[in-house]
Amino acid sequence: MRIDIISVLPELMTGFFSASIIKRAVDKNAVEVHLHNLRDWSFNKHRQVDDEPYGGGAGMVMMVEPLDRCITDLKAKVQYDEVIYLTPEGVPLKQKIVNTLSLRQNLLLICGHYKGIDQRIRDMHVTMEISVGDYVLTGGELAACVLADAVIRLLPGVLNDEQSALTDSFQDDLLAPPIYTRPSDYKGFKVPEILLSGNDSKIDEWRYEKALEITKNKRPDLLQE
Repeated sequence: MRIDIISVLPELMTGFFSASIIKRAVDKNAVEVHLHNLRDWSFNKHRQVDDEPYGGGAGMVMMVEPLDRCITDLKAKVQYDEVIYLTPEGVPLKQKIVNTLSLRQNLLLICGHYKGIDQRIRDMHVTMEISVGDYVLTGGELAACVLADAVIRLLPGVLNDEQSALTDSFQDDLLAPPIYTRPSDYKGFKVPEILLSGNDSKIDEWRYEKALEITKNKRPDLLQE
């Protein structure tokens, strides 16, 4: 997989893609991540990429021309399955979306900044708009990292145990059941006996029941969906 990310502050993301599981995925060639500074496509010596909104109002808007130049140049080299704009107005990021995107080959992510991007970029290039939550961030860089992390960890060979991702929260529309490790008794808090029984079928049954119970208590909306 290849992921390209357009940003006015790509340095915010360099550390993220240089550590932990994501770095391992890059080192294994499971994914290529390319960060692009939008200012490199600016049309003047001041590297300007924003301007005041037509019609007045507070804030600045990311200009259409630098973004169009950047996206057009990247599209000339790579055929993208999706061009994704990270925005509070997008569809909420869910595990099912992540699963689908993990099957794609090439993704282009656009990080918004200021008040957002010129609408014409959305009309001309964007194929999907995604929100990571009902709140506003300073820019789309953190949202892009969230989306990239969720997708990359599902790629073959990234996790040491690929079955691990299949038991994560939300994969079956349920939250994950409780998990434990050694010691089995800590300050009087004991691991449930069923997990020590070695009976796989009973353990699976217990985990499902607990997942259902936790979901009912914490996120009943998932069951309604």
